[in-house]
Amino acid sequence: MRVQFKILRQHEKLAPYTATYELEVDPGNTILDCLNRIKWEQDGGLAFRKNCRNTICGSCSMRINGRSALACKESVGSEMARLQAIAAMGDRPAEQNGHSGKAISVAASAEAGADAALHEVPTFFIAPMGNMPVIKDLVVDMQSFWDGLEAVDPYVSTAGRQVPEREFLQTPEERDRLNQTGNCILCGACYSECNAREVNPDFVGPHALAKAYRMVADSRDAQTEARLEDYNQPESGVWACTRCYYCNSVCPMEVAPLDQISKIKQEILDRKDASTSRSVRHRKVLVELVKQGGWIDERRFGLAVVGNSFRDLQGLVSLGPLGLRMLVRGKLPLRFEPSEGTGEVRSLIEAVQAVESASTPSRPPQL
Repeated sequence: MRVQFKILRQHEKLAPYTATYELEVDPGNTILDCLNRIKWEQDGGLAFRKNCRNTICGSCSMRINGRSALACKESVGSEMARLQAIAAMGDRPAEQNGHSGKAISVAASAEAGADAALHEVPTFFIAPMGNMPVIKDLVVDMQSFWDGLEAVDPYVSTAGRQVPEREFLQTPEERDRLNQTGNCILCGACYSECNAREVNPDFVGPHALAKAYRMVADSRDAQTEARLEDYNQPESGVWACTRCYYCNSVCPMEVAPLDQISKIKQEILDRKDASTSRSVRHRKVLVELVKQGGWIDERRFGLAVVGNSFRDLQGLVSLGPLGLRMLVRGKLPLRFEPSEGTGEVRSLIEAVQAVESASTPSRPPQL
């Protein structure tokens, strides 16, 4: 079958342009196979990274039809099937598809490829990863990616234990807790699609925080409390995550970075009270208000979170302009109507909290 590739090419600090190539391919050919043939047979100047060709090294991550993926993992056949599924979803209303925010723009990009894939010559759109400057064509500068990883200190610290004559033994259960995050191959797909990183250069990235949870979960590590303090930072740590789910959706190894970020948040919440920081208050107050009324009493929410229950005068003053605008526009209710299902909501939250409490692994004392 004949396939067309539209590749976004670029030299450092120059405007990008699109180059088009056509190949005769088999459905089982990977995208990397096709890029190799383009480089070997049509354009030797095309630049992209590759190494293992077997979903191990993570080198060949790039944007394929609107989402970051490994070129050695995605085949022509599987990608055409995905694009056809997206084209079918395009016939339904956006709210049915679950598209919102950035999802709409990425879905639109993929739908363009899907529409082309349904024509006589399917077209695949290939572009460099996002959130990193382009060096050449599909090769990006990953320095910020590595800097974020280094910032979380992703190495087991056992210096405080001082047990020189024996190994640090783990039970099978303790080791199993490290398996999922240990599967990360540092391909950069999650970082490329991270909305939080796109608007906040201080955020270390989902890859780094997934590795960070591996340190928190490791029974051999002696720096858990210090690590959690570092990960508790509002701009660089777990609270800067927007929970958009893109990191989970593009991860080729099912590391689920968002899930690991949520686990770190829970570890922090278990150790902190609501007066500690605005980020911690936000989560704790939200849960408590929902337990009390079935949904959030936004009047109390703002005063408790931003104003720290009248203890943060600067926070209270900052609420003034918003409160006045809401009053003028009739959007500040004078009384709160609890949900009819408050009791059921409360029981569900308490049941989840009980399960989480029972499943929290105990850690050996740290010296």
